[in-house]
Amino acid sequence: MLHSVGRIPLANYLRCCTSSSTGHLRKVPRAGGSLGSSPLGLHTPSVDCCSFSASSPLLLHHPLPSPPASPQHQPSPHHPLATSTQVRSCSNHSKAPPQSGQATMAANSSGTEPKFTNRLKQEKSPYLLQHAHNPVEWYPWGEEAIQRARAENKLIFLSVGYSTCHWCHVMEKESFENEEVAKIMNEHFINIKVDREERPDIDKLYMMFILLINGSGGWPMSVWLTPDLAPVTGGTYFPPNDRWGMPGFTTVLTKLASKWSTDKDDLVTTGRSVIEAIRRNVDHKRADEVEDATNMETLEAKFKQAVNMYQRNYDMVWGGSLGAPKFPEASKLNLMFHLHVQEPKHKVLGVVLNTLDKMAAGGIHDHVFGGFARYSVDKKWHVPHFEKMLYDQGQLLSLYANGYRLTKKPSYLAVADAIYRYLCKDLRHPAGGFYSGEDADSLPTAESEEKIEGAFYAWTYDEVKELLGANGEKFGELGGVDPVAVYAAHYDVKEEGNVKPSSDPHGHLLGKNILIVYGSVRETAEKFNTTVEIVERILKTGNELLHEVRDKRPRPHLDTKILCAWNGLVLSGLSQLACVKDAPGRSEYLTTAEELVKFIRANLYDVQARKLLRSCYGGAEESLASERPIYGFIDDYAFLIKGLIDYYVASLDEHALHWAKELQDIQDELFWDTKHGAYFYSEANSPNVAVRLKEDHDGAEPCGNSVAAHNLLLLSDYFEEERLKEKARTLFDYFAHTAHFGYVLPEMMSAALLEEQGRNTLIVVGPESPEATALVDGVREFYIPGMIIVQLKIDQPAHIVRRRKSLDNFKMVKNMPTAYICHNKVCHLPVTEPERLTEEFQPRYTFDYQEYEN
Repeated sequence: MLHSVGRIPLANYLRCCTSSSTGHLRKVPRAGGSLGSSPLGLHTPSVDCCSFSASSPLLLHHPLPSPPASPQHQPSPHHPLATSTQVRSCSNHSKAPPQSGQATMAANSSGTEPKFTNRLKQEKSPYLLQHAHNPVEWYPWGEEAIQRARAENKLIFLSVGYSTCHWCHVMEKESFENEEVAKIMNEHFINIKVDREERPDIDKLYMMFILLINGSGGWPMSVWLTPDLAPVTGGTYFPPNDRWGMPGFTTVLTKLASKWSTDKDDLVTTGRSVIEAIRRNVDHKRADEVEDATNMETLEAKFKQAVNMYQRNYDMVWGGSLGAPKFPEASKLNLMFHLHVQEPKHKVLGVVLNTLDKMAAGGIHDHVFGGFARYSVDKKWHVPHFEKMLYDQGQLLSLYANGYRLTKKPSYLAVADAIYRYLCKDLRHPAGGFYSGEDADSLPTAESEEKIEGAFYAWTYDEVKELLGANGEKFGELGGVDPVAVYAAHYDVKEEGNVKPSSDPHGHLLGKNILIVYGSVRETAEKFNTTVEIVERILKTGNELLHEVRDKRPRPHLDTKILCAWNGLVLSGLSQLACVKDAPGRSEYLTTAEELVKFIRANLYDVQARKLLRSCYGGAEESLASERPIYGFIDDYAFLIKGLIDYYVASLDEHALHWAKELQDIQDELFWDTKHGAYFYSEANSPNVAVRLKEDHDGAEPCGNSVAAHNLLLLSDYFEEERLKEKARTLFDYFAHTAHFGYVLPEMMSAALLEEQGRNTLIVVGPESPEATALVDGVREFYIPGMIIVQLKIDQPAHIVRRRKSLDNFKMVKNMPTAYICHNKVCHLPVTEPERLTEEFQPRYTFDYQEYEN
């Protein structure tokens, strides 16, 4: 499936009417027909887009429709982002890069070495290394390539993707491995490859341009830039030849080369106008857009609007948003948890719970072992796009853990635990960090030459029948029940396969089954006149058998890049799961979180520079820092800070909380816009970055500004620093006029509710002891948004005094560990029995999930 993103709130898409000295951007109404006067003469249907005036036409205004096999979809944009010890010093013994401008021919006398090798061979990114032996003369993003483009006065072809991207693989095979295509690229362009997960700043800037001209975007992203890095045209996937109503890649290359040689000034003017419009848009202070303050919506109005929008766009049958494809949309589900806790009368909890139930039952969930695929192509969550991304696992770990804390529904804890098992087995570096993800494609058999999507996960009926039938003794006494029949019925395994052709345009899943549950264990037991316990045993044993066999199949490609931001999301998930006091694996979750913190500190934090690193690169041996380190972006800081705060709540490790505060100060120094407010995505003076962006929406991951709003409020309370709270308020002011605020910025809406309603604080006074821990557990087992937990260890007073001077007012009662519950500095009477805390919080923060089931 084409990895695409929908339109994003681009401050009204660069306002589409921003004047400049060279022309202006304007909205072109949707209409059929061709572009007519397109400078390249490419005639494709026009769509909502922005174009320049006739004197400065924007090149190639076409929607680049997806091939029939991969319909353009409209999810929230996917923003993968990616740490006191010295950065680990590792030698990678790499050879010097090629000195000539040509892709070098490798020695091939033995027939074992590749025919071509280019500069990407020296990189650490698995995505860039996948292209190291293309005949294309690829460069990594950097000064060498850009200076060559300027010296030779050539357009830059920028290709952006990531290593687990299916359509990136398709375009590579069709075009970048083709020597004739490579010859055109090498002769007329300077060709640059970017891993979007490694350099999200570059990806976001040019994706903004693609969204602007095409209305949608995705990966692979293909953009042509002038030597001064201004975009002139672009799209996503291009077929090798003209088809599906799309111009072929060679067609675009040759026409662009011709245009550059005959009308260079026009392209340069166009590109500069785009960059200037984007820059003006970012510089414009959002709060200045509305002069009449009476037009400002109150937070209560935003609250009601968010509730209405979520209920209106909710699929009452299958959960999630209406239509297909379906994405987890974790940020929106998090806000609905918060909205329900705030106002249970709105019953939005049912929206979240039904979505969690249907996702867990669907094929997007790996029933055999655990973890979730990135999205499903159908509305039933049945047929997934099979890649598994780390950022999804981290966020869903939090969602299911918090779903359990709110409802005590056992299946949520089971799903969360399965995600944890998957993370630890398949995505974990031996030292404790987590890899980026697994590919959708794999070889059907070890002898196969072509990878196909979903080969690792699909099953024929005969495979299931033979495997379960041959291992009947492993199921124990079943009272005459056929385990094959039970398993097949429960997971909808059919002899002819259960994947509809509309969900499998390539035919890769013909006759195959993707496990999905349409009923319940109880209903399956009733159907076969047996017990729930027997059905559960059959399913558990059956999945163990399938998992053992599946692990012998060729595995999908593993992206061993370790991103700071995504590991911060996993740290949050692990920490929230570790707050579940009755979870059997609780100590494991906490130990894994502790090891993750140590890994990040050792491998993703540069002590001398006092900066986070975006990524390090792991294998079974060791994690390697790049010789050209990429320093972190706003998401790396915000996500990790949140993870450290969550980890503190789970562990009461004050070192983590102090590191979070230190990182917050660094984040403010590096990214805060002192003129207008809010955080830029990248640091000031970043080389070869044409515009510093500010993210203004929560997509597949929340944006850094939204998460930072939470962090600022919580750290302000922990450290009693009013300036942090004022910074959060400035953030709210900056984004206050965002249309559909609670829908576009759900994480920031949640933070705004915390600011409006205030935070609860638990203060436990006493020596470190099981009694003190029981008091903390009496509160943290509940999902309470923005809960502040402080343990005043009277036998270790020096640590806590640095945080909160006001804690001197709290004393033990009867020489016993004592808990105080406070809200907005008003405290209840002290409590020494954990049961009293449970009695106080359970009616307010525990809900019967059966009330919300369909």
